[in-house]
This record gives sequence, structure tokens and C-alpha cells, in this order.
Amino acid sequence: MDTKAVKHEKGMTLIVKTVTRLTLGFILLYGVYITMSGHESPGGGFAGGVIVALSFVNIMLAFGKEVALKRLRANLLRIAIGAGALVFLYTVIYGFSGDMPFRIFSNYTIIPFCEMIIVGAGLFAIFLALVLLSKADKDSE
Repeated sequence: MDTKAVKHEKGMTLIVKTVTRLTLGFILLYGVYITMSGHESPGGGFAGGVIVALSFVNIMLAFGKEVALKRLRANLLRIAIGAGALVFLYTVIYGFSGDMPFRIFSNYTIIPFCEMIIVGAGLFAIFLALVLLSKADKDSE
């Protein structure tokens, strides 16, 4: 391994990066689980979205902002928020039609999942904006 490449590599230590790689999938899966089990236990779309956003914040802290920006671009965040909002709106409008099985299905799965996408993408976008605008990050470059 080249020592110059290791010195200029951004982010945290190799241990933190390895642990982040190993736990990222579990954190995302836990966020989806908290979202889907919100009707039976504490949790729901907002709590699941916060956990999903924290998994991407974990990537940014461990590997640096360039790696996080490569994995999740701003256009992807906008598309995720827009798609989640449109599906949420469609579900609510269709739910007023009185089709009972669809209403039960949407209350327990579709609406919390859309809420998770909107909250997760929104919180990560806010964190990303704060990192890009921070003075400490500009001074380190």
C-alpha cells in the first residue's frame, strides 16, 4: 500500500471505515424495520427516516464528504423526496375514495415508508448543506 495515498486519504481511520462498511446495511435495515413496525411499537416513518439519514451521515463522517456525495447526489435526494411526496399524496387522495383494503394497506406500509424517505432524504440534505457551508471544512482544505 502506498504511504502517500494513505496520508492524503480523507476521513477517519481504517478501523472506523471498516466498521462503517460492515454496519451500513444493518443500520439501513433497522431503519426500514422501525418504519414498518411503527403501528405495533414505538417508531414509525419519522424515526425510521432519522435512522436512515444517520446511516448516510455515518458514511460522510467515516469516509469524508466526497465519498458521501458520490454515493448520494443532490439530484437523487430531490428525486427521492419528490417521489415520496407524490406517492404519499396519491395514497391520501385515493384513501378518501373509501376503498377499505387499500386504506388499511396504505396506513401500515405506504404512508410510513413515504414518510421515511422524505424525512431521511431531507435530514441528510440538511446535514450535507451544513457540511458544505461550514467554515471549519473550508479551512482544512
